[in-house]
Amino acid sequence: MQLHGYYRSTASWRVRIALNLKGVHADHIAHHLRKGEQRAADYLKLNPQGFVPALSLDDDTTLTQSLAIIEWLDETHPQPPLLPTDPIRCAHVRAFAQAIACDTHPVQNLKVLAQLRQLGLAEDKVTGWAAWAISEGLAACETLIAHEPGPFCFGMAPSLADICLIPQLFNARRFGVDLSAYPRLLQAEAAAQAVPAFADAAPERQHDAE
Repeated sequence: MQLHGYYRSTASWRVRIALNLKGVHADHIAHHLRKGEQRAADYLKLNPQGFVPALSLDDDTTLTQSLAIIEWLDETHPQPPLLPTDPIRCAHVRAFAQAIACDTHPVQNLKVLAQLRQLGLAEDKVTGWAAWAISEGLAACETLIAHEPGPFCFGMAPSLADICLIPQLFNARRFGVDLSAYPRLLQAEAAAQAVPAFADAAPERQHDAE
């Protein structure tokens, strides 16, 4: 398999974590987002959206969208599970993950910030927008797991929720978000950082890191 991504892409990072947790190998193909390599014609044939990640399977099937790729991994490589078997618990984990992947990350990604600059916003307004969007999302996520015992987001083992949370906290720090208001999220982050699958997926450990 081939994972098309970028070392600092949080969506690619999610898939790297999931692959590591499952013990599944994929060759990593880098597409430099700041150079626009994800818009190259050959890559658009794989993913018409021009986003990373994309996962090319051995039979030439290509999967896109990080959550879809991770759920495919969970269905085809069931151990260790990334979603609970209980339907209600599973819905809660999915809701947390989607709060980040669908509602928080997209409104502060490179494409959106570039558009804000093109509209004439000053750089401090652009970074302020990103920090606001992240803070709003993390505040909701903090509440969603406030009464979960941990140490991970939903119990004693990492799940799809943790896979989405860790890269988003990295982005939060990049934009100067004060994370002291989110002690439960920081507890989950500390638990994840002790797991090699998370540590090995970090941006600074990727071959295309700058």
